[in-house]
Amino acid sequence: MTTQSGVHEKGTFTLLDAIENSRKRKPFSKAGAVATFTGVVRGESIDKKKVQKLTLEAYEEKANDTLNKICKDLMKKPGIVDVQIHHLLGDFAVGEDVVYVIVAGSHRKQVFAVLEEAVERYKTEAPIFKKEYVLARKGKINGRWVAEVKHT
Repeated sequence: MTTQSGVHEKGTFTLLDAIENSRKRKPFSKAGAVATFTGVVRGESIDKKKVQKLTLEAYEEKANDTLNKICKDLMKKPGIVDVQIHHLLGDFAVGEDVVYVIVAGSHRKQVFAVLEEAVERYKTEAPIFKKEYVLARKGKINGRWVAEVKHT
């Protein structure tokens, strides 16, 4: 399975698919390191409420274009041979995977720096929307759309 970076419905794409994609690309023989990032649903919201589930939606065409542009930009960095970002869409329970970022390159230091940049960029640039369902008073579950915030 070879696919560009982009958004996928939950259950249609895995971390192993992304790694296999990278291994099948022509320049992979130049790689000495592959780093991955897997984003998962956190069980606690930013305001310390218990998260029950997450719904992820996207403006798919624009999200695919944005994710591919980020990857193309980052592939221009010295020593980088592959960058992929695959974001999943749908309903997710706490602990489930929601995003995979893969970076292959000549050396680990190059790979780690680009991996971090890829994660920061998709979070702020891609039109992917998150609705968090949290446990409120008296056991009621409230859904709310949340924006990505910088954590320091």
